[in-house]
Amino acid sequence: MKRILVTGGAGFVGSHLCEYLLNQGNEVICLDNYFTGKKQKIVHLMENPWFEIIRHDVTMPYYIEVDEIYNLACPASPIHYQYNPIKTIKTSVMGAINMLGLAKRIKGKILQASTSEVYGNPEEHPQPEGYWGNVNPIGVRSCYDEGKRCAESLFVNYHQQNDVKIKIVRIFNTYGPKMEPNDGRVVSNFIVQALQNKDITIFGDGKQTRSFQYVSDLVEGMVRMMETGDDFTGPVNIGNPGEFTMLELAHEILDITGSKSKIVYQPLPEDDPVQRQPDISLARKKLNNWEPVVPLRVGLEKTIDYFEHLLSSEKIS
Repeated sequence: MKRILVTGGAGFVGSHLCEYLLNQGNEVICLDNYFTGKKQKIVHLMENPWFEIIRHDVTMPYYIEVDEIYNLACPASPIHYQYNPIKTIKTSVMGAINMLGLAKRIKGKILQASTSEVYGNPEEHPQPEGYWGNVNPIGVRSCYDEGKRCAESLFVNYHQQNDVKIKIVRIFNTYGPKMEPNDGRVVSNFIVQALQNKDITIFGDGKQTRSFQYVSDLVEGMVRMMETGDDFTGPVNIGNPGEFTMLELAHEILDITGSKSKIVYQPLPEDDPVQRQPDISLARKKLNNWEPVVPLRVGLEKTIDYFEHLLSSEKIS
């Protein structure tokens, strides 16, 4: 049994990771300040005696004895990370410093949940880990993009200077149950609009693409990354190389829900990437033949089912 700390453990991805690690027979400590995380996502895990919840902000140091750390703490949807951009940067940068300091002291292994946003609006497709990105450092998304880029740099520096055992994964668009209905991400937006028979809002012409991975595929990839040898630090892309336009996604959701929603178009937000697709050849090679296994339609059906229950019980406006 390992003792594992998950920062941001009450968030969308973090709650799934906590549950997975518990099911693997580990002791799990969930650290969250509930800025975007919700206790409802993890409260059912409290029945497990090996699970613990701690309210704490990673911008402040934290002291604990654990074997491994998954550093997921940071708002990840544009609505949330642009709400308080300074807080977003501090969470990425100070959070990384504090958790790396903890890993250094306890001689534990630490994984950084980085993001495909480090590639910005990419000029290379698909994006391999060696691509340095095309990021606007003063744009509206820079608090998140540059915060995560700085965190990656800190991880590498702590590894090279202090021999901290690090892992870096770059997460591409992920969806699934426990997403927030109002987080501004395209999958949750489209699903909620379709279920309420409201207009489905597409920004731009709808031809921009994303690659959508179901959350269970991401969690499996993260855990496999943590299990790799100390000589492999990453970064490694964790995403689904299947590429879909916004229009294709909207029509798939309309088909599954049988919604009467109409598609309407709005201007594309500043610095919004036109194309995003991971090159996952390194993940296949290094993570024990990992690759996504949940098809988009199957994942959407599970996610829509979750939102149907949520909307009927909470009356989301």
